[in-house]
Amino acid sequence: MSREIVAGVDGSPESLAAADWAAREALHRRLPLRLVHAWRWEPLDIPLEQDRASQERMADGVLREAESAVAGRYPDLALTAEVLPDTPVAALLSTEERAEMLVIGSRGYGAVAGFLLGSYGQQIIAAAHRPVVAVRSRGGDGGEEPEGGEIVVGQLGDAEDSAPALRFAFETAAARGASVRAVRAWSLPPLYAYSPASMALADEAGGLVPYEEKALREALAPWRERFPEVRVAEHVEIGSAGQVLLAASGSAQLLVVGRRARRGAIGPRIGSVAHAALHLAPCPVAVVPHE
Repeated sequence: MSREIVAGVDGSPESLAAADWAAREALHRRLPLRLVHAWRWEPLDIPLEQDRASQERMADGVLREAESAVAGRYPDLALTAEVLPDTPVAALLSTEERAEMLVIGSRGYGAVAGFLLGSYGQQIIAAAHRPVVAVRSRGGDGGEEPEGGEIVVGQLGDAEDSAPALRFAFETAAARGASVRAVRAWSLPPLYAYSPASMALADEAGGLVPYEEKALREALAPWRERFPEVRVAEHVEIGSAGQVLLAASGSAQLLVVGRRARRGAIGPRIGSVAHAALHLAPCPVAVVPHE
């Protein structure tokens, strides 16, 4: 089954910026772009006249505005657009079977602090089985996100945990002709976590820092072999993962973070690292689920 990039639009500057980013990514990857807008008729239980036809035209107008803007800027792009009769979360998630990635708009900490918390965006990111890229508009005008700079990716945990995020970062870098900066943050273990076995591993590597550097090299090895054309910088730094990643992504064109795809006691979560990146990173953020 052929893949496509799917972008959700709702008429906001953020969603128009997301559609523009998705269009350029689709061209980079030589994939079609599908724009979707969610709308379904839900009459309100109030004593006012409610015109379904006019609301339907408004929904279609939101979609056609985004479609026209994208088609005008990228005439060579294979583009489709449709209104999906469902809620925003369910509508976008229903496209996952064929989606290479989902792209949504995000305000981060802009005019509305914590926009993603409790919003459709967080629900989509937490429930999606495909990578989700959150794009904010520049200055609130839907302006183009600049390209150039590195693809920054967080390498957390072991090589298996971080493989989906590393794969996404290397694929994106290869398509764009960009370099990758792989970031591994670490911290001193608490006293109770020290054990002869754990310290023996660090001693074999020559200390805690060489141990972390070795872990990063080993996680990167298969992706360097698969994408030999991609330049890679290794970045190992002590500190919290969120802070280290944000510091490294100041001039990045994309920040890639992983998310453990497990349901917690209160439902799916996006995780603290992804949460920090989505709210504070100055560039688009790709959240890639892993088991």
